Amino acid sequence: MADYENTQADQQAAEAEVAKFRDQLGPFVVAAEKTRMAMIFTNAKEVANPIVFANDSFLKLTGFGREEVLGASFDSLIARGCDADAMAEIAAAFAGRADSEPEICYRRKDGTDFWASLFISPVCDEAGEVVQHFVSFVDHTQQRAKQAHCEMLIDELNHRVKNTLSTVQSIARQALRASADPDTIRESIESRIFALSSSHDLLTHENWEGAGLRELLQAALKPFGVANGRAERFRIEGPDIRLAPKATLALGIVFHELATNAVKYGAFSNDVGTIQIAWNSETRLDGERLVLTWLEQDGPLVAAPARKGFGSQVIERGLAHELEGAVRLDYLPQGVRCTIDVPLPRRPIDA
Repeated sequence: MADYENTQADQQAAEAEVAKFRDQLGPFVVAAEKTRMAMIFTNAKEVANPIVFANDSFLKLTGFGREEVLGASFDSLIARGCDADAMAEIAAAFAGRADSEPEICYRRKDGTDFWASLFISPVCDEAGEVVQHFVSFVDHTQQRAKQAHCEMLIDELNHRVKNTLSTVQSIARQALRASADPDTIRESIESRIFALSSSHDLLTHENWEGAGLRELLQAALKPFGVANGRAERFRIEGPDIRLAPKATLALGIVFHELATNAVKYGAFSNDVGTIQIAWNSETRLDGERLVLTWLEQDGPLVAAPARKGFGSQVIERGLAHELEGAVRLDYLPQGVRCTIDVPLPRRPIDA
């Protein structure tokens, strides 16, 4: 009880000193009460620097009520986990030894954190003794959030660039292995990079948040359909499913390979062949899966090749490596059937 009374008496004495300085400094203290910058006074005579005055902006910034702040130590505002260096910076600032204003993470009443630069000025009495500290805060929380967001975007961009360069490198390596003819190599690399670019354009339009499967198919098959009068020979069936960026890029290359093969040897190498593309999502123990079937019909008689071609290797290795998926190519007499089974982390797009 005695401790409580002593604390209350100290608080009342400190508040009386603030009132005294209010009279002495006049307009300055009145301005401090109403300014948009968060400000407090602390009692310099106490080691813990208890708060004896807080303006409205400080209360708004921290979420505390005035009665909760007055008498509280300055250190009680600091976020949990603040390191020793930061605490040393604060102590140096209160002692007038700081080379710069410390930028520290503080704790609001609701438990959230905010970052602010700390400006500490001593308040002296007539004898020149420091009796209080005038402390102002410059909130940097939004700047910190923007900086963190920019760093995240840079990391994501670096990741995407590395993945894209890895894909281009794989395309070039496989093209060089498949042929020694410079024109063939050039055509193989250029066409696949064009397909990759098309998927990139689609993702850029969607802010790289993903793409719809139906839209991806239309973009990937456009050079083989609309431009060559084959649009009516595509049949696409299935609910529109939202794909992650990684799946969008990988499947875009696969659809390009299948369509290229169809033009050279399959359903699009004559005037009557058709291609049916259908898919659905399945829930399994290991999560949601996309199961897509590419089925060619009415093309030339199909026989399994003696060895796997460049396109087949791109399809099978690409999905296995990029998406941990599975691909099955069946060379049926009536046409090629490709079954694709890949993880599906996204939900179907609402109709």
